[in-house]
Amino acid sequence: MSIVLTPAQNRFLRGMAHDLKALLQIGGKGVTPAFLAELDEVLERHELIKVKIAAEDREARDAMVGELVEASGSALIQRIGHVAVLYRPAREKRQIVLPRG
Repeated sequence: MSIVLTPAQNRFLRGMAHDLKALLQIGGKGVTPAFLAELDEVLERHELIKVKIAAEDREARDAMVGELVEASGSALIQRIGHVAVLYRPAREKRQIVLPRG
């Protein structure tokens, strides 16, 4: 279950994420069940978050980002270097209203 966003919605979310600080960080242990539980909780609360990934090589970072998106059911908005921006609308109280089209 992945989220499909229009280019305009993606641009809107990238703009919102610009000033955010990374709320979560993946360390040497990689993606653990505890990290995924924390990710799910933070996405539910904030909807749009930055995750910092400490892996050294690009392929490992790409694999971790892919795993995060798949496991959380979120959309990858942007990835620059070691930081990925993820978005998933809250199930209960949505805070972010996306533009149409």
